[in-house]
Amino acid sequence: MLRVRGAELVVRPSFAALVAAEGELGPLFALVERAAAGKLALSEMVALFWHCLRERPEGLSRAEFGEAVTACGLGHATPVLKGLLEQILAGR
Repeated sequence: MLRVRGAELVVRPSFAALVAAEGELGPLFALVERAAAGKLALSEMVALFWHCLRERPEGLSRAEFGEAVTACGLGHATPVLKGLLEQILAGR
Protein backbone atom coordinates (compact mmCIF):
# COMPACT_ATOMS: atom_id res chain seq x y z
CA MET A 1 0.00 0.00 0.00
CA LEU A 2 1.04 3.56 -0.69
CA ARG A 3 -0.14 6.49 1.37
CA VAL A 4 -1.11 9.40 -0.89
CA ARG A 5 -3.06 12.46 0.25
CA GLY A 6 -3.86 10.69 3.48
CA ALA A 7 -5.38 7.69 1.66
CA GLU A 8 -3.99 4.15 1.62
CA LEU A 9 -3.82 3.08 -2.03
CA VAL A 10 -3.67 -0.60 -2.89
CA VAL A 11 -1.10 -1.52 -5.52
CA ARG A 12 -2.12 -4.82 -7.14
CA PRO A 13 -1.01 -6.24 -10.50
CA SER A 14 -4.03 -7.22 -12.58
CA PHE A 15 -3.62 -8.54 -16.12
CA ALA A 16 -4.92 -5.28 -17.60
CA ALA A 17 -2.59 -3.24 -15.38
CA LEU A 18 0.44 -5.28 -16.37
CA VAL A 19 -0.41 -5.08 -20.07
CA ALA A 20 -0.70 -1.29 -19.76
CA ALA A 21 2.57 -1.07 -17.82
CA GLU A 22 4.34 -3.28 -20.34
CA GLY A 23 3.01 -1.14 -23.18
CA GLU A 24 4.64 1.90 -21.61
CA LEU A 25 7.73 0.43 -19.97
CA GLY A 26 8.63 -2.51 -22.16
CA PRO A 27 8.84 -6.20 -21.20
CA LEU A 28 8.17 -6.90 -17.53
CA PHE A 29 11.09 -9.30 -17.20
CA ALA A 30 13.47 -6.57 -18.35
CA LEU A 31 11.89 -4.21 -15.81
CA VAL A 32 12.40 -6.80 -13.05
CA GLU A 33 16.02 -7.25 -14.13
CA ARG A 34 16.60 -3.48 -14.04
CA ALA A 35 15.06 -3.31 -10.59
CA ALA A 36 17.22 -6.19 -9.34
CA ALA A 37 20.32 -4.45 -10.70
CA GLY A 38 19.36 -1.15 -9.03
CA LYS A 39 18.79 0.48 -12.42
CA LEU A 40 15.06 1.13 -12.28
CA ALA A 41 14.31 4.80 -12.86
CA LEU A 42 11.97 6.67 -10.52
CA SER A 43 9.70 7.39 -13.49
CA GLU A 44 9.47 3.65 -14.21
CA MET A 45 8.58 2.85 -10.62
CA VAL A 46 5.88 5.52 -10.55
CA ALA A 47 4.50 4.33 -13.89
CA LEU A 48 4.30 0.74 -12.65
CA PHE A 49 2.58 1.85 -9.44
CA TRP A 50 0.18 4.07 -11.41
CA HIS A 51 -0.91 1.26 -13.69
CA CYS A 52 -1.27 -1.17 -10.77
CA LEU A 53 -3.38 1.03 -8.50
CA ARG A 54 -6.55 -0.85 -7.67
CA GLU A 55 -8.47 2.44 -7.39
CA ARG A 56 -7.35 5.97 -8.09
CA PRO A 57 -8.68 8.79 -5.95
CA GLU A 58 -10.89 11.11 -7.92
CA GLY A 59 -9.01 14.08 -9.27
CA LEU A 60 -5.55 12.59 -8.69
CA SER A 61 -3.38 13.14 -11.76
CA ARG A 62 -0.40 11.00 -12.59
CA ALA A 63 1.90 13.98 -12.02
CA GLU A 64 0.42 14.55 -8.56
CA PHE A 65 0.75 10.84 -7.83
CA GLY A 66 4.42 10.94 -8.84
CA GLU A 67 5.03 13.92 -6.58
CA ALA A 68 3.31 12.12 -3.70
CA VAL A 69 5.43 8.98 -4.20
CA THR A 70 8.53 11.16 -4.25
CA ALA A 71 7.41 12.97 -1.09
CA CYS A 72 6.97 9.62 0.68
CA GLY A 73 10.59 8.82 -0.08
CA LEU A 74 12.31 5.83 -1.58
CA GLY A 75 12.46 4.20 1.83
CA HIS A 76 8.67 3.90 1.78
CA ALA A 77 8.29 3.16 -1.93
CA THR A 78 10.96 0.45 -2.19
CA PRO A 79 9.15 -2.19 -0.07
CA VAL A 80 5.99 -1.53 -2.08
CA LEU A 81 7.96 -2.04 -5.30
CA LYS A 82 9.52 -5.23 -3.93
CA GLY A 83 6.11 -6.62 -2.98
CA LEU A 84 4.67 -5.71 -6.36
CA LEU A 85 7.53 -7.34 -8.25
CA GLU A 86 7.17 -10.47 -6.12
CA GLN A 87 3.47 -10.62 -6.98
CA ILE A 88 4.25 -10.20 -10.69
CA LEU A 89 6.85 -12.99 -10.63
CA ALA A 90 4.69 -15.30 -8.52
CA GLY A 91 1.65 -14.75 -10.70
CA ARG A 92 -0.67 -13.54 -7.93
